[in-house]
Amino acid sequence: MTTRIVELRRGILKKNDELAAELRAQFRAAGVMVLNLVSSPGTGKTALLERTLRELRARGARAGALVGDLETDNDARRLGATGVPVRQINTHGICHLDAEMIGKHLDGWAEVAGENGTELGGLDYLFIENVGNLVCPSSYDLGERIRVVLLCVTEGEDKPLKYPGLFNSADAAVITKTDLAAACEFDRELALRNIDEIRPGIRVFETSAKTGAGMEGWLGYLEQLRADS
Repeated sequence: MTTRIVELRRGILKKNDELAAELRAQFRAAGVMVLNLVSSPGTGKTALLERTLRELRARGARAGALVGDLETDNDARRLGATGVPVRQINTHGICHLDAEMIGKHLDGWAEVAGENGTELGGLDYLFIENVGNLVCPSSYDLGERIRVVLLCVTEGEDKPLKYPGLFNSADAAVITKTDLAAACEFDRELALRNIDEIRPGIRVFETSAKTGAGMEGWLGYLEQLRADS
């Protein structure tokens, strides 16, 4: 039975990787920078993304978002209030997004078409807000260019050590809700050391979506990604 389970898992991941490769080619052809935001529940992914979308829009960038949740469209409605195109993906109990879900929710998305009708050609950025989970998303490629892992000051400094798979697979890390750091007695230096131990040299941004602290560095990073692509 164990052998059959392992073989099934390999087959599922192989299919996902093939679909993800097709998506990545599609994103590259459309010229859209795709970022996959991953974290545990409650880290402030939606708050960070909400402020990011508003700031990018104010700077003239075109952005959209796909929002993954088990149920409800609460986060999608919240992000839609920023004025950017948003689509909700409900997984109905599945603890992660996969490439097939992403592909299905891109179909017929007229709001993000370019002037010549090219799919996604109307976007500079596409943000994928993954389901809150620090385990399963590490195994599923969504065709993204950049995977961003979030760590909230309320979670503790040892999260990278407890969930090394996700931090090791990330391209950038964002520490969120830094306005609460003092109240939580968050040890910033220890957290940074733990992140670097798992993923040496990774870019780390320390932000507060509430106060705006650290947002300029994060937005500058996004703009540089576009410029280098």
